[in-house]
Amino acid sequence: MKRIALVTLAAFTLLVGVLAVHTHPALAASAKEEICNGIGAAAGGNGCNNPKGSPTVNDVILTVINILSAFVGIIAVIMIIFAGFKYVTSGGDGGKITSAKNTLTYAIVGIVVAGVAQTIVRFVVVKIL
Repeated sequence: MKRIALVTLAAFTLLVGVLAVHTHPALAASAKEEICNGIGAAAGGNGCNNPKGSPTVNDVILTVINILSAFVGIIAVIMIIFAGFKYVTSGGDGGKITSAKNTLTYAIVGIVVAGVAQTIVRFVVVKIL
């Protein structure tokens, strides 16, 4: 339960941060410059004009998003399996069955929230960067 709440809170925080940057063009421009400078320095280039074959800002952001999405997916599958185990071992106890159903519901909600957050981030990355 705590993991699902943590994942939901992280997705919500990410969404708020993305919307804040998206709604304030000055923040988006300065954030893009900082990201470009960091990636450029790491890749040996200058700002967003990196040498050929070096990662771009979009590549780095999308890689991080893919890694986080995979992590959330793994946690959600583990929670779904755990909910199924709780349901099977409930022994007909109404409280345990309700707890198992709640765990399953929260795991599915976590998957949906993570999917929506990834879609929003991808949309913003394409529009801003």
